[in-house]
Amino acid sequence: MPPQERSTRAEGVILRHSDLGEADRLLTIFTRELGKVRVLAKGVRKARSRKAGHVEPFTQAQLQLAHGRDLLILTQAESVAGFAALREDLVLLGYASYVIELLDRSTYEEESNRALYDLLVRTLTRLNRGDDPNLATRYYELRLLDFAGFRPQLFNCAQCESEIQPEDQFFSASRGGVLCPRCGGREPETRPISLHALKYLRHFQRSSYREAGRAAITTAQYQEMENLMQYYLTYTLERGLNSPAFLRRVRRENGKIS
Repeated sequence: MPPQERSTRAEGVILRHSDLGEADRLLTIFTRELGKVRVLAKGVRKARSRKAGHVEPFTQAQLQLAHGRDLLILTQAESVAGFAALREDLVLLGYASYVIELLDRSTYEEESNRALYDLLVRTLTRLNRGDDPNLATRYYELRLLDFAGFRPQLFNCAQCESEIQPEDQFFSASRGGVLCPRCGGREPETRPISLHALKYLRHFQRSSYREAGRAAITTAQYQEMENLMQYYLTYTLERGLNSPAFLRRVRRENGKIS
């Protein structure tokens, strides 16, 4: 292999890690250049390791990676953003864990997606600086669904294609969007969606983050949107996520919405 191909420089966010042997760790990293990759960090668990603090979960780092026989091997790491506030608040940790897990479950290894990487970094930045976590995560979900090819249909009935009218509707995960009252009443396993929740989801889907943040959304409306997104994401991912249960528990303990 030519020398220039034996080493790669990349920027990435550490999604998770697992211990390997006595001193190593196996990292899962979502990078700007390579997409999601698994990386062996040799000796990173040793007390004197200089790389340990730069490869903790949620950390954005510049990485030097060598091409091993089966895995990329971490040779250098330098933090770009540590997102310290996410580790200091259990509720924020819950939201950040959800953001990370959702991306991890929605992507395959070595499938580069620069737009998705930028969305991840922007969302962690928003949570870290104190933005409303409900706003940041709902906006993130809809953008991630766009990038993953599962954009929900919110403006026309997903069954008969008629234009959605300003009234309460139904939502079908299997149909991939909103159903009008006539079609929704015939379809099994649909969920009701209120006029206001649908209005805000549509607003988020077609607006910039700044524009989405101008909407005056109540706690109950955010809760309805969250439940609906969990229903749809569970269907599209074909499995439930672990982090929502943790997030619900810490919010209850901290007097937030449950």
